[in-house]
Amino acid sequence: MSANREGADPDLAQLLDHALLDPLAGAEQLRVACDAARHFGFAGLCVHSRRVPWVRERLSGDRRIMLVAVVGFPSGAVPEAVKHHEAAWCVDQGADELDVVPDLAALMDHDGETAHRELASIVELGVPVKAILEAGRLEPDALELAVEVALDAGVHWLKTGSGYGPPASPELVRRLVALARGRAAVKASGGIRDLEGALALVQAGARRLGTSHGPALMAALRAAPAEQLR
Repeated sequence: MSANREGADPDLAQLLDHALLDPLAGAEQLRVACDAARHFGFAGLCVHSRRVPWVRERLSGDRRIMLVAVVGFPSGAVPEAVKHHEAAWCVDQGADELDVVPDLAALMDHDGETAHRELASIVELGVPVKAILEAGRLEPDALELAVEVALDAGVHWLKTGSGYGPPASPELVRRLVALARGRAAVKASGGIRDLEGALALVQAGARRLGTSHGPALMAALRAAPAEQLR
């Protein structure tokens, strides 16, 4: 990881999905998040589905930043038809990517068919889909089933968690990378608050990081000694 100290530090910035998922966040916080995403050149800005039209308008004319909407968030305990409608509405309103929580309870019950069906129908909407697997909470056999179901459904990314479970760890990222076997990329999310932890996740194989601390990570990157970035 290198730092361009004269510009926007593109290496790390382009790995970050800056997230604003506080249900109490208002227009001012959304404005600040949008402006930060533009300033630093983040890969994406991740928001609740209801906020997609507002953010799309705020980012109007700037398609470099992916507008990411969470669907079925954070529990996945949403009827299949409702979840699909939410996803379709987000795409219609301008979302570029969808971070979807599948039916986690079904996966814990070894019911892969339900999760596969809902994910596959959302993949058909034609935008990149990340499956949020709560990998730190699932039992090993349920996690393996979740990964296979997600991959068979055609998802593009496996995401470690929603941020409401255990924090992302290098070990968890490596586990998902191994299970994916090159068929999907891995996004680490949850508890990413400091530069050292973020870099460790990237080194473990994460190709995207979801965090509400994007600007703080960029400030830490610019202040870090060169040897920390090697």
